[in-house]
Amino acid sequence: MSRLPRLSGEDVVKVLVSKFVFEVSRQRGSHVILIKHVNGRKVGAVVPLHRELKPDTLVGVLRLAEVEKTNSLKL
Repeated sequence: MSRLPRLSGEDVVKVLVSKFVFEVSRQRGSHVILIKHVNGRKVGAVVPLHRELKPDTLVGVLRLAEVEKTNSLKL
């Protein structure tokens, strides 16, 4: 498995919005909730706005967003 890049929460939000067509639904505290509609259903992801996300946290966000780890997350 390839290594995931070290990204901040803000960077992850930017990538998911620009490359994977998510939209910011709302923000609660230091977490941003993103949604997109796929085949008539909502897919959501919660992204913590930390300076640097731990690899396991990033994997969890990608799993919720239904984005494969093999897709490029580079900015």
